Amino acid sequence: MKKTALEEKLKHIPDSPGVYLFKDEKERVLYVGKAKSLKNRVRSYFRSSSSLEPRKQKMVRKVRDLSVLVTENELEALALEANLIKEYRPKYNVILRDDKNYPYIRLSINEEWPRLEIVRRIAKDGALYFGPYIPAGAIRETLSYIRRSFGIRPCRYKLDKPMRPCIQYQMKRCPAPCAGLIGRDEYMKAVRDVELFLRGKKDELISDLEKTMRVLSDRMEYEEAAKVRDRLKALRIAFDSQRVIAPELGDMDVFGTYSEGGETAVQVLFVRNGLLTGEKVFYLKDTAGLSLTDLLGMVIKSFYSGDVAVPPQVILEGDPEDREVITEWLSERRGKRVRLIVPKRGKKRELLDMAVSNARNSFGERRKVGADELVSELMSLLQLKEMPSSIGAFDISTTFGRHSVGAFIWWEEGEFRKENYRHVHIRETPGIDDYAMMEETVRRVTKNLTGNLPDIVIIDGGEGQLKRAYEGMRSVIAEGDIPVVVGLAKKPDRLIFPDGREVLLRGGGRAAMLLIKIRDEVHRFGISFHRKVRGKGMLESRLESVKGIGKKRRLALLRHFRSVRDIEKAGVEEIARVEGMNRKLAEELLEALKERS
Repeated sequence: MKKTALEEKLKHIPDSPGVYLFKDEKERVLYVGKAKSLKNRVRSYFRSSSSLEPRKQKMVRKVRDLSVLVTENELEALALEANLIKEYRPKYNVILRDDKNYPYIRLSINEEWPRLEIVRRIAKDGALYFGPYIPAGAIRETLSYIRRSFGIRPCRYKLDKPMRPCIQYQMKRCPAPCAGLIGRDEYMKAVRDVELFLRGKKDELISDLEKTMRVLSDRMEYEEAAKVRDRLKALRIAFDSQRVIAPELGDMDVFGTYSEGGETAVQVLFVRNGLLTGEKVFYLKDTAGLSLTDLLGMVIKSFYSGDVAVPPQVILEGDPEDREVITEWLSERRGKRVRLIVPKRGKKRELLDMAVSNARNSFGERRKVGADELVSELMSLLQLKEMPSSIGAFDISTTFGRHSVGAFIWWEEGEFRKENYRHVHIRETPGIDDYAMMEETVRRVTKNLTGNLPDIVIIDGGEGQLKRAYEGMRSVIAEGDIPVVVGLAKKPDRLIFPDGREVLLRGGGRAAMLLIKIRDEVHRFGISFHRKVRGKGMLESRLESVKGIGKKRRLALLRHFRSVRDIEKAGVEEIARVEGMNRKLAEELLEALKERS
């Protein structure tokens, strides 16, 4: 779109609330914003007197087209803006990059016999959710302790009909409600104790257990009383190991920031029931000129647009842009009132200072790595004219032409961006043809990413793979849009350029080590997916020949068991519990697998 056409569009922007999208000459979304008045906000970017911060000045110079979406009110505009930023991930929006949703513990009190599990998405299903727990190792330790100490079933069975207890009962880790060996009232008391533990209600839980121990002792049920005594001892140790901030604070997220040299570190502390359940740090580039108000507004919108539980309190260093609208949006997402608090003193201020201090320390540690020097070394090695910020890599994995897969990974700003990872089943290339498989993988991934490839692309292989990879890109995007593409071969490790030049990666330089690390990561990603596909294929092929095991039952077995070995190790009762199976079929399946082993 020519500049004159853009100017014509600017004349007809409605004076209504809504969302605007700025695009470059290739129709890629550069920036998504919202406004109470689209007419005033959008035009303000293009006034000569406009005092834009450097980041937005750079963006405006690239704008060649725009789109606007009118909404009923500013709240709708904010919600739409958050969704569009999440969808397009525009270059000039502040985006908190993360590779996965945060883990929570789900207690299914909506079921007759509640159970515990780790989930990464929160649903409005009547269950209780606790967390997030970061790092993820903390949640596994908590869950393991609860299952050892409270007697909550670990299985996912429906328990709609009686069955024999499994090995978990024999290990004294499950009271076997499936076999009717515990009454529901007694089981629900254990569930209530778990809820108290996860809510950090130390005094109430310990008081209840001490009372139970005394009652058992008075009845001269000394063995049961001793079990409660041991559980109390373990519980006190578990509570002592928790990072207690202040029980009276309840639930809150605390955001602290530190900026220097156009970069910013954002530290988030997750406090639940007065306990510090996790923390996460994000790094942002090109934040020079952004006010704290603008920065906090963008950070809050980006953070809570994902699958994150919104707490009743959000602690900040200052008021974000559009404070009232953001408060209303968060309250709507939570289903209850949310408060944005800028504390001046007290425990909340101490928590905020802790978050700011952690952001400063994290920023300093990251700077020690010397990312700028690494990029300069990379530019020299690859003879680049422009500074790169992202690197991708392609690889394929196959077993003599069977179960063939392709893999792609993305590295950016010092981290692997797993949200941009891709893998494909090779379907169009028959037999053993590594070159054609690479071309198919590159073509399909490039199409999936709508042509938005990283600045540098590494092809795991030699001249043949490099040539076919280039052809795969050229079939999807224009020649001028193809990034820097190089091959990285082994024995010895060397770069291969499209013009046939080769450069040995000697001396262990940082840039060379980074490229090898990226190649090894795509190799790992491809191999792990290949093993998964191959394992399922082998399992399916062995199951297909068993009489009575059709497609539906095969899929059910595949969901429940990960390998043939796991099925062979399982007992008849466990296999019979799988959906669609029964005892007779389970016996026949084990017998058939035994004959074929």
